[in-house]
Formats: sequence, C-alpha cells, structure tokens
Amino acid sequence: MVFRKRHPSRTTEIVAQSDYRKFREQLRKDFNCRCGYCDDRDIPRAEGFEIDHFVPQKVDSSLGTVYSNLVYACRSCNNSKRAKWPTNNPLEHNNGREGWIDPCDKSYADQFERGNYGEIIATTELGEWMYNELKLWKPQHEILQCYEEIENSIQELRSCLENCNNAYNLKIFLKLYEKKDKILYRLYI
Repeated sequence: MVFRKRHPSRTTEIVAQSDYRKFREQLRKDFNCRCGYCDDRDIPRAEGFEIDHFVPQKVDSSLGTVYSNLVYACRSCNNSKRAKWPTNNPLEHNNGREGWIDPCDKSYADQFERGNYGEIIATTELGEWMYNELKLWKPQHEILQCYEEIENSIQELRSCLENCNNAYNLKIFLKLYEKKDKILYRLYI
C-alpha cells in the first residue's frame, strides 16, 4: 500500500513571524493534520503534536523561524529526530544512506510503504535509516493506521445505513461506533 494518500505542501506566501509557534495552525493545514514523518493523523492527539525544525537549530540557528524549515510532527517523531543531522551541513540533508528528506519533498513518500496491517515498511536504504531513527517500527503507527481504516469503513457504512430504514441495523452500527471510541480513549489514557 502507498505510504500516504495526500502529500503535504507548505504554503509559500507566508508572513514572517518572530516566534515559530505562531505558524502552528498553518502548518497543521499544510501537513493535512498529519505528522510529516509518520503520516499519523493528529486526531485524537493534536495536543501531542509539535513543530519540528527540519534542519535543527543547533545546526543552523538562522532557520529557527523560517517557515520552509518547519514540520508539523507528532511528539514521537519529533522526540526521535530531535537534533540529529548526520551530515552536519545544513545544505546537505543526507548522503544517500543516512540523513533526512524533507517530508514535503515528493521523494519522501518513496522511502516507505504501508503493509497489510498498517505497519510502515522502509523501501530504500535511506528509508531504512530514517525508519530506525524515527522509530517508525513502534506499534502506535500500525494501530492508528488500522483505526483510521476502521473509521473510514464505519463512515461508509453510516452512509449506507442513512438510506436504510432499518432501525435495528442503525442501533448496532451506533454501538460499534461507540465501542471504537472507547478503544481509542483507552489507548491514550
């Protein structure tokens, strides 16, 4: 399966800010409410999403508030990436085997694919390095991908049931939907 269905794209016409945190909502939109690195949705854990400096500030502090250097990221990926920059050169993102690809670069999605159960699979040598450094093997990515697929199936079923006059089927569906929410709630508590 493809790694991501919608590719993130940063807005180019953006007003400069003195505090990178002021870009949060625009980044959220540009990254389709998803982590730029693992592609997990920010719902239901948007408060756990952060702003990553693609080129770390310790490598080039002048990029601290440059919008094109910012990535909307889940806490897990941001904590895993932190200030890692193997090339130590802000202009050289990777050497082909180690380093990073900007998540807005179309070639980022070529580094990974999704398995049958939502797991992330590296497809290149550089992808394998990023997979390990970002800890994309964590089960949360698989669980959240499966959860999203179940949620999408429920939405399809809901559409079908709305055209159905069978109240019993609708009640069963609503119980299933409530159970899904309880499972997710327990996952994050």
